Amino acid sequence: MAITNENCVVGIEYEVKEAGTTQIVDSNKGGQPLEFIMGIGQIIPGLEKGLVNMNEGDSADIMVSAVDAYGDYNDEAIQTLPIEQFEGVELKEGLTLYGQGEQGQTVQVTVKSFNDKDVVVDFNHPLAGKDLMFSVNILSAREATADEISSGQVGGEHCESGSCGCGH
Repeated sequence: MAITNENCVVGIEYEVKEAGTTQIVDSNKGGQPLEFIMGIGQIIPGLEKGLVNMNEGDSADIMVSAVDAYGDYNDEAIQTLPIEQFEGVELKEGLTLYGQGEQGQTVQVTVKSFNDKDVVVDFNHPLAGKDLMFSVNILSAREATADEISSGQVGGEHCESGSCGCGH
């Protein structure tokens, strides 16, 4: 089955590098396949576009520009916060922390620097502003079930508590 741009469940094995480098920044090779439903924003837009019309068993290298990956780097996403907000955290430069955003979503920040009063954090995704090269293998491609389409979850199962993010 050819992958369509919506209501298709795809399973991939991938490796991603910053374009022009040999350093792997993420990979699931040898692990569980990444499974997602096309067309609902579960993966970055540029990778999703690159998968359309591929078939199970296909492999490809897909170049994704920064704007279609994690966006351009935003200098305004650097903030200085009082060190009291980090009580109990052993701070070090490059440390990745997770917090809660204004709409209750999970927010990732990276500690850029700190002193005894302030902590400078970067709200940009670590790969913001970077073009990415994905090497992908299509392990599976099938039509999504009605349950998967309504739940937005591969397998289509709702948790009872909402802890999966399904809004239950």
